[in-house]
Amino acid sequence: MTAATTTHPADALRALAVEGEQRFGALEGDGAHASYEARVELAREALRWAAETFGDKLTVASSMGDEVLVHLVGTTIPGADVFFLDTGYHFAETLGTRDAYEAMLPVNIRTILPLLTVPQQDAEYGAKLHDRDPNACCAMRKVEPLNRALSTHEAWVTGMRRVDAPTRTDIGIVGWDDKRGMVKLNPIAGWTDADVDRYVEEHGVFLNPLRQEGYASIGCAPCTRPVAEGEDARAGRWAGKDKTECGLHT
Repeated sequence: MTAATTTHPADALRALAVEGEQRFGALEGDGAHASYEARVELAREALRWAAETFGDKLTVASSMGDEVLVHLVGTTIPGADVFFLDTGYHFAETLGTRDAYEAMLPVNIRTILPLLTVPQQDAEYGAKLHDRDPNACCAMRKVEPLNRALSTHEAWVTGMRRVDAPTRTDIGIVGWDDKRGMVKLNPIAGWTDADVDRYVEEHGVFLNPLRQEGYASIGCAPCTRPVAEGEDARAGRWAGKDKTECGLHT
């Protein structure tokens, strides 16, 4: 990926977000991108635009439960910076997926750790904070590390899709992260579940082994369960709690 040589001032960065939002919003709505093949190419075009525009100021967030995104990035903008938030509570399969992609694709994976280890957090806040106050746990083990990982960048890429959850139905391919003052890209925002399945099949995408055990949305082990047939894909996240997002995208 070509390195950026300059840092964009805040107003220029916001203007680039508007430019990207308008450009890719128009492309997505012009009717020519109604097919699976066109949606894949549009996602690649958005990634290439971001790489050309932001260079080494672009980074990609991956939970290693968004395997299609990592594959798409690695095969579109080789050398991309990808960061993984290691909360200390991940399944072994998720850590193995991270290691597999680091070996298989031309991407540079950064592992970002929370400020406190799990034992340190338990000592300060009590054991199993994720059961008693999942929002506080996510804030320390996901949101703060995310903000740190993004602090030296101007744009970030996520694997969010509109069909993921009711809270994501209005996301664009390119937008503005007002909380962090940076450009945010969701290249596969318009992909359906069928699109994801087809991409996996056509490209032989390596999947987190937990997929075979019924995990449709993969997060931390204590807060994630498999979903039953007919359940919403995110029903296995924070099951039994009034919580649908970890805070990374809200």
